[in-house]
Amino acid sequence: MKLRQKILLLAVAPLAVAMFGIALAVRYQATALARHERALVEAAYLQSKEMELRHYVELAQSAIAPMVDSGRNDADTRRAAMEALARLDYGPDGYFFLYDLQGRNLMHPRQPELVGQDLWLMRDPQGALTIQQLIAAAKAGGGAVRYQWKKPSSQQLAPKLGYVVAVPAWNWMLGTGIYLDDVERTLRQLDARAETDIRETMAWIGVIAGISILLVAAGGLALNVSDHREADAKLHQLARRVVQSQEEERARLSRELHDGISQLLVSVKLVLEAATNRLKLAPAEGASVAPVLGMALNRLDSVFNEVRRVARNLRPALLDDLGLFAALQHLAREMQAGSTLEIHVTQTGQPCELADEQATALFRIAQEALTNVERHAHARRVEVALAFEDKQTRLTVRDDGTGFDVARMQSDPQRGIGLRNLRERMAALDGQFVLSSSPAGTRLVATLPTRLSAQPPAPPPAPAPVSEISQS
Repeated sequence: MKLRQKILLLAVAPLAVAMFGIALAVRYQATALARHERALVEAAYLQSKEMELRHYVELAQSAIAPMVDSGRNDADTRRAAMEALARLDYGPDGYFFLYDLQGRNLMHPRQPELVGQDLWLMRDPQGALTIQQLIAAAKAGGGAVRYQWKKPSSQQLAPKLGYVVAVPAWNWMLGTGIYLDDVERTLRQLDARAETDIRETMAWIGVIAGISILLVAAGGLALNVSDHREADAKLHQLARRVVQSQEEERARLSRELHDGISQLLVSVKLVLEAATNRLKLAPAEGASVAPVLGMALNRLDSVFNEVRRVARNLRPALLDDLGLFAALQHLAREMQAGSTLEIHVTQTGQPCELADEQATALFRIAQEALTNVERHAHARRVEVALAFEDKQTRLTVRDDGTGFDVARMQSDPQRGIGLRNLRERMAALDGQFVLSSSPAGTRLVATLPTRLSAQPPAPPPAPAPVSEISQS
């Protein structure tokens, strides 16, 4: 997997995990809120129904209160009270019932077949003793009880909320109730609505998460495409620059060979031909040919020097023979000879022979840096410091020139090709390349991890004293 794909994955994966966590948290909170809301609605509804039932029971108590309070306890008086309660119905399923405190049914307007039956041991489908619960609540001073009972209008068992009180004077339990199937239906509708809302919320979160991930992916793709285009443009520019540099180097070598070495060889050839013709015409006058041959030898020496100069420009022999520091000293001497620059080369630390590619890279960086200083910096003094440390070798080039805008130079694909080449050369060797510039001057630092050469280093001879170069 490529680095950009990993970065995109690292951007998308936390977002997806975060959205998934948010979805789970929202679902949990919404479910808990729906349950809490359901409990509150159910409690409030049951409380209101309980108050309503208590008012109904109080109304029934007030209807039979004159007969109870009369002190009579005969059968006619009780029958009159039962008839009065039987007439007090409300709605299709609202009625009053009577039991004695031993569980025998005394009156039931909707289910007359129960009258006279002992229902003390009657159980609902869940096994609860229905009548005993009602009598216990009545003896405790009255209260509400939830139980299962057959609904008269549908002849089906339905949840019911009853409210009962005791009539101690006649050993009665008086009560009424309201069926809760409509309450259960309302609560199921609330649950269904809450579940629908939760699903819609989760769907919205999913849509938002999908859009967010797509936006991040699209942004990453756009950035990737943009970076690829920029990289391709820089690569094309670099390729053109490499080709151009090769052609410039070939043209330079051609000019030097043609204008220097070639002409010197031609002149030597002409001098030798003149000496040959003289000897042919006057063999006895050999002494007069000696100056001509001396001139030819001098010109051959010039040819050899020119060949050495061209070879040094291609790769200095001192870099292979005496090491990096000596090559930097020689480079400084050559650049000082043809300019007004004052170049100081220093060395610190315990010298060690570097690997060929490392020594070459540091030398080329110094060469490029000094060339740029000479051409563009308008500097008077340059300091080149080579430092050998325990685990790295550092080259520092500092000048007192006018400086330049580093960020602008690096962002312009048409400029700074040489600096980018140096940076890439260091990166290829696992090194670091730091460049800083201001109106007070420019500072270049190239650092490479120490990797010794496979060849054992030869002891370098003492360098010749150079007044312009100091060694620390």
